[in-house]
Amino acid sequence: MSLLDTINKNNLPKHLAIIMDGNGRWAKQKGLLRAFGHESGTKSVRTTVETCARLGIENLTLYAFSTENWNRPKLEVDILMKLLISSLKNELKTLQDNNIQLNSIGNLDLLPKSAQKELQEVITKTKSNTRMVLTLALSYGSREEIVNAVKNISDKVKNNIISIDSIDESIINQHLYTQNLPEVDLLIRTSGEHRISNFLLWQIAYAELYFTEVLWPDFKEEDLYEAIISYQKRERRFGKTSEQIK
Repeated sequence: MSLLDTINKNNLPKHLAIIMDGNGRWAKQKGLLRAFGHESGTKSVRTTVETCARLGIENLTLYAFSTENWNRPKLEVDILMKLLISSLKNELKTLQDNNIQLNSIGNLDLLPKSAQKELQEVITKTKSNTRMVLTLALSYGSREEIVNAVKNISDKVKNNIISIDSIDESIINQHLYTQNLPEVDLLIRTSGEHRISNFLLWQIAYAELYFTEVLWPDFKEEDLYEAIISYQKRERRFGKTSEQIK
C-alpha cells in the first residue's frame, strides 16, 4: 500500500502552511551558489501546489520571503525578486490548469514595482478559480502584521468606529492579512530547523507542527504525504479532554 493510499481524504487540513527552508544549504552541499538552491526550490513549490490541489486541500500558504530576508546580501535579494517574477509568469498556466486562486500577504509595497505588477496580474487572472487558494507570504512578518492590526483597531476605537468592549478574537482576525483565510491546521517546516521564524504567530495557535530534516529542494510528494499522515494520527483537542472529543 502506498503512502497516498493511507491518507484519509475526510481528515485533511483545511489550511496547510509551509516554511520552505533549506535552499541555501542544499546548494552549499552541492558546491553551488545559493541562487541555484532557490531556483531548484521552485520545482518543489510546483510539486507541492499540484499535490495539495489533487488531495483536496483548500488553502495552502507558503512562506516565500520574510521581512527579515531584506537583510540578506543585495545580490541574493535581487536574484530572489527576479525569481519571483519569472515564477509568477511561468506558473500562471499551472494555476489556471489546476483551478487555483493566487493570494498574497505581507508588506507588498516593499517589493520592486515589477514584482508588484506581475503579482497583481496573476492574482487578477486567477481570482475566479475555486479549487484551492494559494497564498504567498511575501515581505511578511507576523509581528509587523499584529502591530499593524493593533494600530488599525486603535484608530477605529479613537474614531468611535468600534468600542473597546467589542474587541475580541474575531475583531483581531478581521484586521490581519489573513482575514479571509481559516486558521492554520498544519504547519510544516523543512530543513531540520525547529523554529517558527515570525510566521503566522496568531494563526497557528492550535496548529499541529511538523518538522522534517528534508531540505526544501528535496521535498517531494512522499514527504508531504508523511506530514499529512502524521497530522491525521494526532488528536486535536483544542483545550478539551480526550473523553470530550470522543
